[in-house]
Parts: sequence; C-alpha cells; structure tokens
Amino acid sequence: MSQDIFLEEGKPRNKMLALLIPAGVILAAVVGGMITFYQNFVIDVPDKHVAILIKKTGQDLNNGDEIAPTPQHKGIQREVLREGRYIFQYTTYGWDWEVIPQVEIEANQLGVRVRLHGDDLPYGEFLARDENQKGIIPGYLKPGRYAINPHVERIEIHKPQVIEAGFKGVVTNLSGEIPTLPEHFAKDPDGALLHKLIVNDGYRGVQATTWEPGRYFFNPYEQRISKVDCRSQRFNLAVEGDMGFPSKDGFWVSLDGIIEFRVMPDRAAEVFVTYNEDTNGEKIDEEIINKVILPNARSFCRLEGSNKLGREFIQGDTRTQFQERFQEAMKHACEPLGIEIIQALITEIKPPETIAEPVRAREIAKQEQKQYHQQTLQQQSEQKLEKENALIKQREALVKAEQDVVKTVTEAQRAQGVAVTEAKRDLEVARRELEAAKDKSAAITARGKAAADVVQFQNEAEAAGWKRAVEAFSGDGNKYAQYVLFEKLASAYRSLMINTADSPIMKIFEEFGDDQSQTPQSTSVLKATQTDEAPRSASTTLGN
Repeated sequence: MSQDIFLEEGKPRNKMLALLIPAGVILAAVVGGMITFYQNFVIDVPDKHVAILIKKTGQDLNNGDEIAPTPQHKGIQREVLREGRYIFQYTTYGWDWEVIPQVEIEANQLGVRVRLHGDDLPYGEFLARDENQKGIIPGYLKPGRYAINPHVERIEIHKPQVIEAGFKGVVTNLSGEIPTLPEHFAKDPDGALLHKLIVNDGYRGVQATTWEPGRYFFNPYEQRISKVDCRSQRFNLAVEGDMGFPSKDGFWVSLDGIIEFRVMPDRAAEVFVTYNEDTNGEKIDEEIINKVILPNARSFCRLEGSNKLGREFIQGDTRTQFQERFQEAMKHACEPLGIEIIQALITEIKPPETIAEPVRAREIAKQEQKQYHQQTLQQQSEQKLEKENALIKQREALVKAEQDVVKTVTEAQRAQGVAVTEAKRDLEVARRELEAAKDKSAAITARGKAAADVVQFQNEAEAAGWKRAVEAFSGDGNKYAQYVLFEKLASAYRSLMINTADSPIMKIFEEFGDDQSQTPQSTSVLKATQTDEAPRSASTTLGN
C-alpha cells in the first residue's frame, strides 16, 4: 500500500521537473544572450578610466604607420572614449577595445608628454614642436587627470624644481635659437661681455637671469636649473696640508687660517659657468676653493712671507700687518671673479723652534717692559688723577665758602633790611606818638586854659557879684562880710529864742555891732532869718 502511495506521489514531482527544466534553459539562454549582447554591443567606461578603440575593418595602414591616421583606417585609433556607457555604437564585429585607468598627476608633480608616433625630428632638434612629429612635446602638464592614449603619447612624471633659501637658480636653455651674433650674448652695465657662454634670455645656453628661491614647474627637457649656493662658507687653510712658506732667512714658517667666502648672488651665473665641472655636478664649492681660494692664499703667503725674517713673525706688529694685508689681498684677488671674501683670518703662525725660543724670550722681555711702562704711566695717571681730585675738592671748598659768604651776607642784608624796616616802623610809631602827645598836650593845655578861663570868668563873675554886693552895702565890705557870715550861719539854725538877748550866745554877735543899739536889730535880723527859707539855706550851707 505504501508503494502505491509512493508511486502516486511521484507523478506530480515528475510533472514539476518537466516544467522547471525548460524554464531554466530559457532563463539561461536569456542571461547568456544578455551577456553576449553586453559584451558585443555595449562599452562601459567607469569613472577615472578611458577606452582605447581598435578598428578591425577599414583601410590598411601605410608602411611605418603605428596609429590609424583617420577613423576609416584599421588599427589603433587616436581618440579615446571617456567615462560613460556606449550602446550599439561599437560592435565586436568591427571593433575591439581596452579599458585602462587615466593618467593622474598628483599635486606636487608635473607631466611631460612624449609623442610615440609621427615624423622623425630634424637634425639638431629634440623637441616635437609640430603635431606630426614624434618626440618630447614642449611644455608640461599641471597636476590633474588626463585621458591619454598610451599608444599615442607617454606621460613622464617629474617633480618640480625647488630652490632653497640662500641659493640661486642658474637657468640653462636646452632648446631654442643657437646664439651666433654679439647681441645674443649678455653684457654687463659697462657693455663688456660677461662670459662667452652666458646668453640673453630666450637663446640656447646659460641665461643671464637667475631664479630666486622657490618652487618652479617646467619641462626638464627644455630647461635645466643648476643651484648655486650663495651662502657664507668657511674653509680652513690647514685642511689641505701644511700651509707654509720659506722666510727671508730660509726658515720654514707654517700657518693656519680661516677664509669665509660666498658667491655673489648677482654673479652666480658667471661663477657657475666659469668654475663648474662635470665631475662635481651642480656643486662648485670645491672648484672655487681649489681654483680661487687656495692658489691666491698660497701666492700671497709665499710672496709676502719671503720678504720677512722668521723672527719677525713672532712679533705682534708684524703678525697684525701680515693679517691685514692678507685679507686685503684676498678681497682684491677674488671679488673681480665673483667671489666675495667676508673674512680672511690668520689664526696661527708657527715660526721655526730654533729661533722661536730666544725671540719669544725677547718678546716677553719687551712685553714686560711695556707692562712696566704701562704701570708707570698708570701710576702717573693715578697721581694726576689724585691731584685733579684734590684740586676739585679745593674748588668745591672754595665754592662752598663763597656760598657760605654769600649766604651770610644775604642773611645779614636780610636782617639789616628787617631791622631797618622795624626801626622805620618804630620811628613812624614814635613820630605818631609824638604827634599824638603834642596833640594831647595841646588838648590838655587847651583844657587847662579853658578851665583857667572858666575859673577866671567865675572869679571875675564872683568878683563882679561881690563888688555889686559890696556896693549894695554902701561900699562897706565889712558889712557884706557880716551879711555873708550871717547868711551862712543862719541857715544852720531852725529857731532862736528871741527873749535871750542877754543870753551868752547873743554875746557872740555883740562884737560885730558898733553899739548896743544895734542888738535888737540884730535880733530882728536873726528872727527874720527864721523864715521858711532858713532851713533850705542852712541845709545848703551845712551841706557845702
């Protein structure tokens, strides 16, 4: 039973297989057809790539042709396909293609084009200036990406030329018109020819104009830049061996020194052309030392040194003169050649030992003598200085004394002025007091005189009154005196007894009367005084 079920279940599976197999075949055919179509009718050029076309049909190339001159010729085509998808434009029946990366020049690089096909260059030329010529193409490619057919052109990658600080770039044109006439060559401001190999800008050869420090892009097949070091350099004379000379008396004198020099920047091209050697490349330092510095230094030392004795080089004056003349001679000999001598020093002079010791002892004695002489001069200077200091102190003391005298005189004059002022003030005060006293005396005199006049007037008035009073008593003064006495006395009594004529008190008045008959009259007078006015008179008299 299970076998029947299996057989029954296998029938549908066979049917499914029968359906899937044709579908797979159809799918595979479709995929294969699409792949075949894509490969034969589609050219897909990805980013940063190019497609090189090769034509299979067309006109045959001529003998010597490497690239199809026109699109109708078979072979490698000049033009390339850039990025993109090209459908039905090119088929495998008539075309073949190759997809390759584009040529990329980085930021710090440059490219030089070299054309691989065309006519050969004429004799003497190495740059393909015509589009139909093969060879190096003038100019250069800047950094970037270029769709270049490698069968047509080749790109050489080069680095830019860097001229460091302190260097000058001497430019040599490798192509251009060959100079033949005098005006083609460079001249100095005076019109003299700089050098037979230095030409004006644009002609083939070494250019008169040099390049400053920096980075430069140019075709290295068109120009060559040679860097000339214009910085200061030092050279030791003893490096090349014994730098010496025979003295006038036949002794060998050795010396050592330092020469500091540099190439004049404005004459870098002239110096480079004059002293450059193929063995040294761009460096001309060794050539300058060997051809300029050393020969002139040796020549001066031997010519100048042979005129002096060996012992003279131990003395300081001769050594100093030799040093000064050495520097002047080196400058005079090197500067016309474009080499500036910054400093030329003789650091050491070694005379022969056979004469060095006695001469040295003599020189030491001379130096000691000079030292003693200097000490004597110093002591004299110190004495002179002390004398001058003493004179200065004396002058300072005199000045101070004069200042004190002036100060004292000034203070005395000031005190005198103050005293005179005070005396004048006191005199003025005394004068005013005197005037005031005079005025006061006059006032007192006037008051005294006035008082005397008043007294006199009063006396005269009283005298006039008395005279009139006496005249009232018939010119008898005694009577008037009695009257006055009675008036003075009467005012002191308030009452008198009338019947006391014989009383003792009444006897007082008897002496004033001529006879007894006047007594009653007197009594009457006394009584008359006891009127109402008596008290007032009496009180007045007593009060006085």
